[in-house]
Amino acid sequence: MSDYIINTPNKYKENYNKSICDPEQFWSDIAKNNFSWYEHWSKVLECNFKEAKIKWFKDAKLNITVNSIDRHAELTPEKKAIIFEPNNPNEKSKSFTYLELLKEVSKTANVLKSIGVKKGDRVCIYLPMIPELAFSVLACARIGAIHSVVFAGFSSEALATRINDCKSTVIITSDGSFRGDKTINLKFIVDEAINRCNSTQKVLLIKRTNEEVNIIPERDILFEEIKSKVSDECNPEIMDAEDPLFILYTSGSTGKPKGMVHTCAGYMVYVSYTFKNIFQYENNDVYWCTADIGWITGHSYIIYGPLCNGATTLMFEGIPSYPNYSRFWEIVEKYKINQFYTAPTAIRAIAKQGNKFLKGFDLSSLKVLGTVGEPINIEAWDWYYKNVGNSKCPIVDTWWQTETGGIMISSIPNVVADKPTFATKPFLGIQPIILSESGVEIIKYEKVGKLCISFPWPSMARTIWGDHKRFTNTYFSAFKDKYFTGDGAYKDKLGNIRITGRVDDVIIVSGHNLGTAPIEDAINEHNLVAESAIVGYPHEIKGNALYGFITLNTENYDEYTLMKQINEIISKRIGSIAKLQKIQFTKALPKTRSGKIMRRILRKVAGKDIENLGDISTLLNPDVVKEIISNSQ
Repeated sequence: MSDYIINTPNKYKENYNKSICDPEQFWSDIAKNNFSWYEHWSKVLECNFKEAKIKWFKDAKLNITVNSIDRHAELTPEKKAIIFEPNNPNEKSKSFTYLELLKEVSKTANVLKSIGVKKGDRVCIYLPMIPELAFSVLACARIGAIHSVVFAGFSSEALATRINDCKSTVIITSDGSFRGDKTINLKFIVDEAINRCNSTQKVLLIKRTNEEVNIIPERDILFEEIKSKVSDECNPEIMDAEDPLFILYTSGSTGKPKGMVHTCAGYMVYVSYTFKNIFQYENNDVYWCTADIGWITGHSYIIYGPLCNGATTLMFEGIPSYPNYSRFWEIVEKYKINQFYTAPTAIRAIAKQGNKFLKGFDLSSLKVLGTVGEPINIEAWDWYYKNVGNSKCPIVDTWWQTETGGIMISSIPNVVADKPTFATKPFLGIQPIILSESGVEIIKYEKVGKLCISFPWPSMARTIWGDHKRFTNTYFSAFKDKYFTGDGAYKDKLGNIRITGRVDDVIIVSGHNLGTAPIEDAINEHNLVAESAIVGYPHEIKGNALYGFITLNTENYDEYTLMKQINEIISKRIGSIAKLQKIQFTKALPKTRSGKIMRRILRKVAGKDIENLGDISTLLNPDVVKEIISNSQ
């Protein structure tokens, strides 16, 4: 256990050096000493970056649910595993001990087996943030089925695309979902999706909203009816280390989603290790990640990472603004949350309301704050640190991707110092390198280059489902023997890494490389600005010019004066070269369901290429696109 818990700066330095000098021995020790295996590996690592073929813990046998449930159910059966907080604060919450979780997962697994699901089958899960979502994920893992969770806010078209791609034979869904004061008919969306599919044979229907829904005989099965008849014991399937655990879709630059495949052993070891250390989780802590399990953050840091460590993890069905913007803080106080992990988008939305919704809540239980999904701007960081953390909680600004499986670059509370707007240092075993366009390592401080990883890590995706060539071309062809993240980054003099955004968000203006993040930070300083997004567009003199899409926190403003003030701030913070050529004030920015700004669309609008926007069905707010186009310059 001594290498598993990194709780001092010296331990970090010592173990990081171990992980770089002899990575195979390092990861072998972590895996062997902290997890349960049916069989150990014949070889720790096989890697060919050129062909994008990576295997960790070759020939090892395991089941991830034994590590995430069974061993804790045996040692600490009465410890809370999952706390469920519903959308409506007046509805009673639920909790499940590790023993209860084992029984629920086993029953769900037996339901799946009763309708013919077997090892290797793909099961699509389209559920709100209810306990059955976690049970379903873990049940698939228990019997060796490959789960593919689709966020239950995606359209029928987006759902159908994913079902067809992985050829899912079973869909687990519910009658509906609650989101704030709205009720959404999920079953209707599933029915529409299946009309576009030819692989789906069964729909397992879970009751949540008790809405009337259309039941199709022979195809639709009421989950509760079967569940009441099956055993609460289910032997775990013995899995190979490299057997697929799940497929999770992420947006591609072309608009076609990529089904990232993660495998059993390496993913388990890495997400468990990162969770324990980056959040400095201790026994009896209560941890809360506000993400949805439909995203990689939910997979890794709501389900698998916490449960493999025997943690208590909270699932929240609702949104931060319902019934008002105090909701997060009510929950923190109610459960005495110790680690709180959320997105900058949520922080900015709450901060925009001022501090009135924080008043009166006891947040003293908080020990660690975290952010995920995008680089956090300095204003949001400061507000978060001072008002939520009472200027005493370290903030882990975590950088990682669906493709990486787990957190790659982050501070570690009281171990690796945080720095506002910087992801800071690589986690153990991670070897980042910043390259120029020509593939030469950038040594100069604060010079932006392309962020790559020069050595494999256990939780990295193994392929894109059904399209390994695309996987190779996307991530391993840009630079020899490197994984290319697609992100830009630079280092400060202490080696802290700052993520500047996607490399296509680094814009060359008059020969100057301009990262969008610092410009957006400058714009967001203005007291009338809520959020901004900068893209480039072709300019006959400069090559590229800057187009700013800006949302405001007021409807009362003088457009000319505000534009002038914004460019003055930019000029002061960055230089006149970074001034915006065009500024468009818009009611909102187009965002994915995980809260990321869809810059691809904004670039199309700025470049007047609106005939080729790609798929916008997966946006949180597709109607915003029409408004932006109609008012574009």
